[in-house]
Amino acid sequence: MSSNIGKMRKQALKIFQAGLRAVDPVEAIIRHVTLNDNVLRIRDRRFNLKDYDRILVVGAGKAVAPMAKAVEDLLGNHISDGVIVVKDEHGLPLNKIKVREASHPVPDARGVEGTEEILSLVEKAGARDLVICLISGGGSALLIAPVHDISLEDKQNTTKLLLACGATIHEFNAVRKHLSRAKGGRLAQMAYPATVTSLILSDVVGDDLDVIASGPTVPDSSTFDDAAQILKDFSIWDQLAPAVRNHLAKGASGQIEDTPKSDNAVFQQCSQVLVGTNLQALKAAGREAQRLGYRPLILSSKVEGEAREVAKFYTAIAREALSSQNPLKPPVCVLAGGETTVTLTGEGRGGRNQEFALAAALTIAGLDNVVVLSGGTDGTDGPTDAAGAIADGTTVARALEKGLDPKDFLRRNDSYNLFQKLEDLLMTGPTRTNVMDMYMLLVGSAK
Repeated sequence: MSSNIGKMRKQALKIFQAGLRAVDPVEAIIRHVTLNDNVLRIRDRRFNLKDYDRILVVGAGKAVAPMAKAVEDLLGNHISDGVIVVKDEHGLPLNKIKVREASHPVPDARGVEGTEEILSLVEKAGARDLVICLISGGGSALLIAPVHDISLEDKQNTTKLLLACGATIHEFNAVRKHLSRAKGGRLAQMAYPATVTSLILSDVVGDDLDVIASGPTVPDSSTFDDAAQILKDFSIWDQLAPAVRNHLAKGASGQIEDTPKSDNAVFQQCSQVLVGTNLQALKAAGREAQRLGYRPLILSSKVEGEAREVAKFYTAIAREALSSQNPLKPPVCVLAGGETTVTLTGEGRGGRNQEFALAAALTIAGLDNVVVLSGGTDGTDGPTDAAGAIADGTTVARALEKGLDPKDFLRRNDSYNLFQKLEDLLMTGPTRTNVMDMYMLLVGSAK
């Protein structure tokens, strides 16, 4: 590996960290929430605290602990009670708000217990109560309260099938909402007639509020029919537990009331504020890239598709920039964000960002002055302890020198083990934020 490639890899890390800092949950809350003379202002809405008997704080997601701390620091003793559910090792010590840790992405009993505490709290809320709901990515697996005729094991099995089949987050959450007592607007429905205001850190393509954490406080645009059809389209309907199929079939036939829609009166008491997005992270990363001497180009914050196929398109830009100086003359930093998917065909270990980086490594093999970084802003990628991986034009050659076949690792969805052996995993630890993934392509000046 040349000294210049080593320098570019360090620069890629700096650019990624700059993106993370821009979506720090505490800063996100501070930017949007103020308290002056007993008037709580959340963006353009004002809440006179004298109008409320209690303030309750609830929430779920990977980034919710620092969000809750910011709210707690601001409101202090105005908070009467609160419960949040976060991913393991993502908690923080709080004074007024109880913190419950649980498993992600496959839910567990601790998530159910924490969610039941939340539902019990909001169910008792009255017309003179203000419920502040904190929501971030990961909330769908952490705010887990299966409908009463479905067991946790049934829900876990459904989650595993959806994770393996390559469903998008929109498809995934359409199913989740129709198996839950909290998602798809149900939490808001349970809190009615309390006033509910939600502070949301987006981790979904398009920032659709009813998809982020499966939209517990907003109207649901999906139906039982949609959920059932998604499972059939991915050919996993017959693998579901009978109780899951039965519940969805009853809902599709009208025997079970659907999730609340936009005309439901409960939402007249609800408001939402988006406090952080992937695009904010990309813009900050672009500014850091420019400071380091690169011409930044943000392609999109809405990238979707199979990770290895998206990587092929993305890295084609490197070849184009080197050969024709299009779309920009190197040195250039091409940034994008979103959430790709992986259809599992092997038994290996990895995540969508590591798979993206491995597929990219194969397409940039041999190119000078090209570095690719793909990382989850939450610090985790799939069921691994890595946020993603870094690849460059020497990655494939270095692997082959060690007797490792990158194509075979990709075929087996075993990107983690390859990058671990090459010491190219992106290890950040829990970032306590979550605005999807960042994809970065650095192309240095041609020699």
